[in-house]
Amino acid sequence: MTHPSEQSPPAGARARLHEVIFESHTPAGKAFDVALLCAILLSVLAVMLESVAPIRVRYGEAIRFAEWVFTALFTVEYGLRLLSVRRPLLYASSFFGLVDLLALLPTYLSVMLPGAQSLLVVRVIRLLRVFRVLKLVSFLGQAEVLLTALRASRPKITVFLGAVLSTVVIMGSVMYLVEGEKNGFDSIPRGMYWAIVTMTTVGFGDITPKTVPGQFIASVLMILGYGVLAVPTGIVSVELAAASRKGLNPEACPGCGAEGHDVDAVHCKYCGTRL
Repeated sequence: MTHPSEQSPPAGARARLHEVIFESHTPAGKAFDVALLCAILLSVLAVMLESVAPIRVRYGEAIRFAEWVFTALFTVEYGLRLLSVRRPLLYASSFFGLVDLLALLPTYLSVMLPGAQSLLVVRVIRLLRVFRVLKLVSFLGQAEVLLTALRASRPKITVFLGAVLSTVVIMGSVMYLVEGEKNGFDSIPRGMYWAIVTMTTVGFGDITPKTVPGQFIASVLMILGYGVLAVPTGIVSVELAAASRKGLNPEACPGCGAEGHDVDAVHCKYCGTRL
């Protein structure tokens, strides 16, 4: 007797459920996604309206009731997503899995922490699924390319940020010694704050050097700031060009729901399920 492989996609009802929830190429799948997007929009609108004092006073109870209804629906949907994949934990720890979970928690937290429901606006991130509904799957592929480039850039950017942080500490300490408390540099952390604001070319102007040596140091730091902005851009651009040369498959994995696999991939790169 042949037993189903551990890496095979869900069978029977679970396979049908997976097709409806994770894919939109069928009428049922598209209808599910459209209904989900409408519910997300309405739930975010309810949270925004509750923040308006006159509306909250007049319709507060109705809005809170609507929030609980939407939360109940999204809770059921989240459970169905976990049920429809072979590796629920992998989906739960994925980007969309975490977003789906975070979209539920604020309402439940509001029972103990009044006002926490305002964080429900995180549900707007779930609207990224509109690309799938509108068959703009290439947009999802490009999003995956961007994420791949950012992940590949992480070691270089980490080293770069370490160098920037060292510069900030040194320049903040120097300005503390040069300018002193009388000019607003009353501590090294305060000097570091000024260095960050100056290097990023933000320039709030709440702290400014008054002495000639301090102004000279500030000028050097301002010029250095242009290089600070250019380096990470160049790092990400190189990795983005490399990632763009690879084709991506926008279909969701039947095992964990992950997306962004290579076009010629046979198995999911996250859980190993056959695609």
